[in-house]
Amino acid sequence: MALAKEIMGISLLEKSSSLMNSSSMALLNPNLNQKENQLWFNHQFHGRRNLRTRKAFRQCTMAAISENLIKVVPEKAVKFKVRAVVTVRNKNKEDLKETIVKHLDAFTDKIGRNVALELISIDIDPNTKGPKRSNQAVLKDWSKKSNLKTERVNYTAEFIVDSNFGTPGAITVTNKHQQEFFLESITIEGFACGPVHFPCNSWVQPKKDHPGKRIFFSNQPYLPNEMPAGLKSLREKELRDIRGDGTGVRKLSDRIYDYDIYNDLGNPDKGIDFARPKLGGNGNVAYPRRCRTGRVPMDTDMSAESRVEKPNPTYVPRDEQFEESKMTTFSTSRLKAVLHNLIPSLMASISSNNHDFKGFSDIDSLYSEGLLLKLGLQDEVLNKLPLPKVVSSIKEGDLLKYDTPKILSKDKFAWLRDDEFARQAIAGVNPVTIERLQVFPPVSKLDPEIYGPQESALKEEHIRGHLNGMTVQEALDANKLFIVDYHDVYLPFLDRINALDGRKAYATRTIFFLSNLGTLKPIAIELSLPQTGPSSRSKRVVTPPVDATGNWMWQLAKAHVCSNDAGVHQLVNHWLRTHACLEPFILAAHRQLSAMHPIYKLLDPHMRYTLEINGLARQSLINADGVIEACFTPGRYCMEISAAAYKNWRFDLEGLPADLIRRGMAVPDSTQPHGLKLLIEDYPYAADGLMIWAAIEGWIRDYVNHYYQDSAQVCNDRELQAWYTESINVGHADLRNEDWWPTLATPEDLISILTTLIWLASAQHAALNFGQYPYGGYVPNRPPLMRRLIPDENDPEYAVFLADPQKYFFSALPSLLQATKFMAVVDTLSTHSPDEEYLGERHQPSTWTGDAEIVEAFYEFSAEMRRIEKEIDEKNVNTKLRNRCGAGVLPYELLAPSSGPGVTCRGVPNSVSI
Repeated sequence: MALAKEIMGISLLEKSSSLMNSSSMALLNPNLNQKENQLWFNHQFHGRRNLRTRKAFRQCTMAAISENLIKVVPEKAVKFKVRAVVTVRNKNKEDLKETIVKHLDAFTDKIGRNVALELISIDIDPNTKGPKRSNQAVLKDWSKKSNLKTERVNYTAEFIVDSNFGTPGAITVTNKHQQEFFLESITIEGFACGPVHFPCNSWVQPKKDHPGKRIFFSNQPYLPNEMPAGLKSLREKELRDIRGDGTGVRKLSDRIYDYDIYNDLGNPDKGIDFARPKLGGNGNVAYPRRCRTGRVPMDTDMSAESRVEKPNPTYVPRDEQFEESKMTTFSTSRLKAVLHNLIPSLMASISSNNHDFKGFSDIDSLYSEGLLLKLGLQDEVLNKLPLPKVVSSIKEGDLLKYDTPKILSKDKFAWLRDDEFARQAIAGVNPVTIERLQVFPPVSKLDPEIYGPQESALKEEHIRGHLNGMTVQEALDANKLFIVDYHDVYLPFLDRINALDGRKAYATRTIFFLSNLGTLKPIAIELSLPQTGPSSRSKRVVTPPVDATGNWMWQLAKAHVCSNDAGVHQLVNHWLRTHACLEPFILAAHRQLSAMHPIYKLLDPHMRYTLEINGLARQSLINADGVIEACFTPGRYCMEISAAAYKNWRFDLEGLPADLIRRGMAVPDSTQPHGLKLLIEDYPYAADGLMIWAAIEGWIRDYVNHYYQDSAQVCNDRELQAWYTESINVGHADLRNEDWWPTLATPEDLISILTTLIWLASAQHAALNFGQYPYGGYVPNRPPLMRRLIPDENDPEYAVFLADPQKYFFSALPSLLQATKFMAVVDTLSTHSPDEEYLGERHQPSTWTGDAEIVEAFYEFSAEMRRIEKEIDEKNVNTKLRNRCGAGVLPYELLAPSSGPGVTCRGVPNSVSI
């Protein structure tokens, strides 16, 4: 047996330093002496190693061993044992059915209905012309260990293999039990090359439901043209299985990734009011594709897919579903949302006076006292609610109270100030809309034949007095004027929105002036309505107040701007640009990139949970009569506004530097750290974002250059090209003919594309998502909808407004029920779960690469994330940076990389996971 080990090279590979003699050293490199060869050998196997150098060395070494030992090779291959250590993750909580089936599986495992494994070599068997395969081995002690309550259980299995088996590259798993189980990893011990690790992290379905064997590959990455012969057919088969054939209703246990249009948002079977336009596809409004579920069509519309309503789950591929800790967090938040929605409904039915907030104290009581405490109804209501067991770990009082949003934590009245209103345009929850004003007055791009004159109502006299003595042209030339412009987004929809019950909106433009201190101040707000006739007054301009009446007018105008902003933030910048537009790239990655492909391994953590959260959004957020329609001003036209914005979406401008230049917020400048000069130097989102962008780009550059040395390798990588081509031509089919799509022909192209995708999935999403409750949880700061227009002197409501402006203000904001429903939802969306994986982290680093050089590059990236976080912390206490530090000013932490669980207003997860 010792001779067999020597032949297989175990001694050479595991104990190289002590066992290599002078003759074998000379064989390694005849141009070096013994000491030099020893150093060279140690460097290759214990230092920073290049993949191709290792391959060349391995071939050289094996040739030398063969030459040196050829006289002692036995005629027959020697058989020996290797051991598999299989890690299975248990569920924390099981229902009764799962517990019964688990016991049944433990019993039947003893009589042969077990879990079977088969090893597959990277080499071809010369006899069968197929990959070399081991004997079948079964997991030991399943019945004994089935009752263990630990999070993870390790099982073992033993294989008998020949000494000429080669290196294992794949393993198949057959589950003969009745129930699925979560296979975390497999490690094979006993081969000459050392332990071989197989990252699995997948649900393995019973053979009765899915007859085929599951295939898992080792953590050694391979480009398609470098794939060992023994694994080529398996790699292709696994990809074919994942794609499916585009037909059939999907079962929840399937792992099929396919595309469909958004034809599942409406529910015409419930009535015409629940019908919604289909998004994407020929003859429909352009939109990205979603994951196909294949449900049967509606009864009343054969082209619309039937819906699955909560609490029934909607299909996403099995491995994309939330893991248990994530689902527990999400379910608890959802329960809170149900209670927060239910209780205001009860209150509203008790007294019609509770329909509106009466004053600021009513809002404050949501955080301090709870909704029912003052009414003496808390115990009565709670006793009637069929609360699930998950509530037992939550105090009842916490369920009935909202946490105080961060916007109130430092200054209760900060939201009323103009400087805070302006600061949130660059350091709030939606800092990606503001642009440098380049032409005054601003001009619409809408068709004047349909929407009237393109000219703005803004005049020089509206803003001249707020420019510190400058003329408008001087302020433009000095880059002092900025705009948040929602005119063209909303105007085409206003007639329909304002016809809805309880919805009133303008198309707004807001002009800001940049002070010498680096802060912004709003100096004019334009409010536009559709023209009703040639002489109708459809536009009005509101400027900072000079009296009491003007102050309330100004507050109402700012509220309408915030309502516009909330809609564009949620429907365009958040949902469309980070959720919906990423989904096609994720589907294509699973369909076209093998799990062994280096680029798949790079993208994998940045795709986690996105398909699941998007599926949940289609089920209850963006659907007809869903939360978004209920809570935001556009109502039933929400997704049409999102689709209208998609026409102007451009992937080549989604990266941070390109976006800043497009909006005129930065100009190229090679003397600056990131090659850009910010025109508002203290622009927290951009300043922090550029640091993270540069770190992501540097990490990806190291990664891509390690695997692709030239353009030919990029062009000839058929899986990579298929992924990118399908992402565009199928996933974004409605825009596939646009000429702005970047090419993928060089390593530099690949670096740019991947940096943009990872930026969108991580930092961009974090900046747009996790501030929703801290800023929007106080509804007057960012009302998601408005119910009244601003009266002018000729309106009957003007007298009501003058008599009690505060009452009028609250009657224009969302009702109590609308507000609390919105607060509950954004509370859920702003919450980090305990299993969150943040940028610069990988919970299981061994699963994504078998290459030491890449592991080291990732650790450098992680260290850079920690350095950036420290720099952000230092900026937030720098009193010179007035947009992130000062009396009552919230620090800007949305791009601080790490966070604890909960609503923290900070943290950059790897993926769009909520």
